[in-house]
Amino acid sequence: MQSNQIAVVTGANGFVGSHLVDLLIDKGFKVRCITRKSSDLKWLDGKDIEIHHCGLFNKDGLRIALKGAHYIFHVAGVVKSKTPEGYYQGNVETTRNLLDIALENRDTIKRFLIVSSQTVTGPSLDGKPVNEETECKPITTYGKSKLEEEKVALSYSDKLPITICRASAVYGERDTEIFIYFNTFSKGLTTTIGFEKKILNLIHVTDLVEGIYLAAVSENSVGQIYFISSEKFYTWSEINNITAKVLGKKAIVVKVPHFLVYTIAAIAQFFAMFSKKAATLNIEKAKDITQQYWICDTSKAIRDFGYSQNISAEEGIRRTIEWYKKMKWI
Repeated sequence: MQSNQIAVVTGANGFVGSHLVDLLIDKGFKVRCITRKSSDLKWLDGKDIEIHHCGLFNKDGLRIALKGAHYIFHVAGVVKSKTPEGYYQGNVETTRNLLDIALENRDTIKRFLIVSSQTVTGPSLDGKPVNEETECKPITTYGKSKLEEEKVALSYSDKLPITICRASAVYGERDTEIFIYFNTFSKGLTTTIGFEKKILNLIHVTDLVEGIYLAAVSENSVGQIYFISSEKFYTWSEINNITAKVLGKKAIVVKVPHFLVYTIAAIAQFFAMFSKKAATLNIEKAKDITQQYWICDTSKAIRDFGYSQNISAEEGIRRTIEWYKKMKWI
């Protein structure tokens, strides 16, 4: 039990952040959550936590939230923005700000862990899984901003114990992004992008937060970068088959050619110009989802701190769909 240890989580009200909060509470940490005044706190309701509504730019608020902290888990980030500046502001400048305040508490901080993304490296172009040694070639502004965030974080590694965890595609209870796939499937329809077989890593959120936690408490991981992902690679036809089995129904598969994905993305992006919100599918997202291989190697995490994928796609998809049904989302 870590009862006297204080853990601070940014993005604590989100999908991954709220699952990490649950795990830290289970491990006996005193958990402080950094959110914004506008944040929806439904996944944090009724939990034994401290909430700090200071966001990531209010330095005085951050000083209070980080005072005496032992672990900082920086999960918050901007995944959708209408402008490149939005990505850099939300992923780079917030991190720099947080690191500066963390420096004031360096006497107590045991780890500053940043949740990054496989998009930093970009897709596997030769069909071999990328690893921590692979040259980073991000193909989207989001990926480029996360790479810049990693560089900023590592520039503090002579002063703070930094660890970076890159997550692959993640799904599970409370998710609203891959949920769209399950929701459409439950209505009897699913799409596959392009005509060639696409292969990816897909991790259940419980495995991801366990990996993040193990990286944070390991002595081996200071100053290191890790991929936290499934050990197995999946094709979309495998995922479709598992989903059909769990739902007890098959779906009509519509193959969408790449040019059509880009066309739909361009239209969605155009109409988003007249909205406050960024489009879920835009040209950059189209670049992401038309790649053939999004695969990575987790062996460094397995070697350094005993990480393992405990939840198979079958179990994870079953748990996720059961939760969506319970919440009446599908």
